Amino acid sequence: MSNIENDDQEDKPLDPVMENVRRKMMRLQLISGGIMFLMFLAVLAAIVYKINTRDGKPEAVATSSGLSVPSDAPVKATAVLPDRFAVSAVSQSGGQILFYGVMPGGARKALMFDIAAGRIVAEIDVAGN
Repeated sequence: MSNIENDDQEDKPLDPVMENVRRKMMRLQLISGGIMFLMFLAVLAAIVYKINTRDGKPEAVATSSGLSVPSDAPVKATAVLPDRFAVSAVSQSGGQILFYGVMPGGARKALMFDIAAGRIVAEIDVAGN
């Protein structure tokens, strides 16, 4: 009985086909482990880079209209409307503001102010009811 136990405990050489399979599997494990290790280092490097590039300065936030809005202060612009233009309604869309009102002579007008351009971009005379 002791001979049978000794035979089971000793490593017998594998046949050549199984040895090739074992070598390929070991090589695959080493390559996969190496790739995973490199990806882990890349993630760590990205985290360290992001932490070190913050200099305490707030970044600008881009809006859908293409206007860059700083996160620490509002955008400042002045819409110069005609003298004695009485504003009746105001509407905003994206980076543009529409002022609807009445001119001193009673004519109705709509003025389109573009925030990015910083000026009136359209003057529309309104006729009818």
